[in-house]
Amino acid sequence: MANILCVDDEPHVVTLKRAILESAGHSVTACTSARDAIEKLRHNAYDAVVTDWRLGDANGRAVVQAAKDHSSMPVVVVSGYVAEAFQAAEPLADLYLEKPVNPEELVTIVNELLKSQERDEENQKCRRPS
Repeated sequence: MANILCVDDEPHVVTLKRAILESAGHSVTACTSARDAIEKLRHNAYDAVVTDWRLGDANGRAVVQAAKDHSSMPVVVVSGYVAEAFQAAEPLADLYLEKPVNPEELVTIVNELLKSQERDEENQKCRRPS
């Protein structure tokens, strides 16, 4: 289905999120630092990003900003610090979810954001003059 970048500084958490998204048919690249995530965003194409807010080497804002600078891909912040993330990111991300996240909810939300993105891209194509 989609190519997703998943970021969390806790290896067991990123592994779990990766397994959840892969079980839904997505291809997932996992990383455990903001620096690695930003580098991957510069050199690879992703359809969506799922990131934690508090990362060991930076906060999630750097990842969210890098994703939004790169394209209009959906970004979901999954964090135990949603209020902090929401205020600090000035709603750059498409959605903020509180940890621990329900696996079905994560898949549903990611799939809905991807569908919405696809519809938006189709609408843009239809609006372009021939």
